[in-house]
Amino acid sequence: MLIGERLKGIRESKDLSQGDVEARTGLLRCYISRVENGHTVPAIETLEKLARAMEVPMYQIFYDGKNAKPLKVATNDSHRPSTKQTRLAERVNDLVGRMRPRDRELLLIMARKLAQAR
Repeated sequence: MLIGERLKGIRESKDLSQGDVEARTGLLRCYISRVENGHTVPAIETLEKLARAMEVPMYQIFYDGKNAKPLKVATNDSHRPSTKQTRLAERVNDLVGRMRPRDRELLLIMARKLAQAR
């Protein structure tokens, strides 16, 4: 079961419309629909908002019943890094770990500026 399906089930069991949840959370109805249909994966903060809006403890989004197993989260193989990307990330992690704190700080400042320029 996916989180979106579970959220939809909880919402429907509480006899709430997507519009009701929108009014309670401030999240757009189209966003709620995208989450429920598995097109978008919500952040933890968003899950907290949704749980509060539906008046359920957050763990109920992940568990169903007393003896239930945790939800299986759908994975998309296209988001898994390749072996080459993994090796590169490990190498960068090693090199950054060896840097002096001041040099690491300068690297982060440059990275932020590059990200803002995009």
